[in-house]
Amino acid sequence: MKQWATSIQVGLVFIGTVVGAGFASGREVMQFFTRFGHWGPYLIILSTLFFVWIGAKVMLLAAQLQAKSYEDLNKYLFGEQVGRWVSHLMLIVLLGVNAVMLAGAGSLFSEHLNLSYQTGLIVTMFACFLLLRKGMNAILTINTFVVPLMIGFTTFLVIETLRNPISSNWISSPNELSPWAAWLSPFLYAAFNLSMSQAVLVPLGSAIKDPIVLKRGAWMGGIGIGLMLLAGHLALSARMPGIAQFEIPMGGIARELGAWLHWIFVFLIFMEIFTTLVADIYGLTLQLQERTKASPWLLTSILLFICFLAGQLGFGPLLSTLYPMFGLLSLGWLFLISRDRSRSTSQPTPPNPPT
Repeated sequence: MKQWATSIQVGLVFIGTVVGAGFASGREVMQFFTRFGHWGPYLIILSTLFFVWIGAKVMLLAAQLQAKSYEDLNKYLFGEQVGRWVSHLMLIVLLGVNAVMLAGAGSLFSEHLNLSYQTGLIVTMFACFLLLRKGMNAILTINTFVVPLMIGFTTFLVIETLRNPISSNWISSPNELSPWAAWLSPFLYAAFNLSMSQAVLVPLGSAIKDPIVLKRGAWMGGIGIGLMLLAGHLALSARMPGIAQFEIPMGGIARELGAWLHWIFVFLIFMEIFTTLVADIYGLTLQLQERTKASPWLLTSILLFICFLAGQLGFGPLLSTLYPMFGLLSLGWLFLISRDRSRSTSQPTPPNPPT
């Protein structure tokens, strides 16, 4: 029972790490899947397979390597020198992703709470800093609470959508974009999200260690992500193209369902943004602390301030520009880790300790 409970926690953290600002708001689903019309569900299934397979490999490798941060995993995959440079690049990418998370919170405050964008940024930064003082236990706890609520509400949203006469749009809507762009999309989406999830999955795998728990958690998390993608795609497809005008499309859908449901959903979107931001900043802090030996609270403060500055560019422009570009950069990482067979053949050699 304890193994199963831990597996569920691992799966929920996996989901909570991927389901961030872009996903929970509906922007990511629209960018990578919904705009490709009736091909969307097939692209989501392909992406789900990658989440299960590569998510398990990342955590199992981290456990075998006893990796303290994602740099240890990258050194194993790419070699000592190249791995160090890949980690530098991922540091920049993760900062960009966290800026998107923070900008998503700001947009949520301005679009749905009638508060200023800057208020959203500052409140989210402060709450993130306070929670990070509790470490990995806080990340496990908050995802155990938030992710089931998000899954439940997404299920309700799907049921409501299916009652709508235009719900069949997700099957019949045509794809007017390039087939090459469509079939590249799930690879970009999976590569980007999995490489970014390293910041959490590596210390999580290293902390849990049990391969059965980690494999089971990867299956639960990967399938959960896929089902939530399908649910979001169905809800958005039924309301295209009008829903595309919103910065937070899922919030626009929730508004149709009444005031109370709208406020609940806005709260859940914020919590999903918040959990991903907390998890990523935690992983970045571990990475920088291993290199600099500086105080984790100082590093966390600096990281949040950099995200605050980048967040001034706005949520929509940041997501639509950075995410596809980061997905292309992550394809090489996805290729290397998918080829690694050490888990089934022999124990990998741990990387040299950082100098």
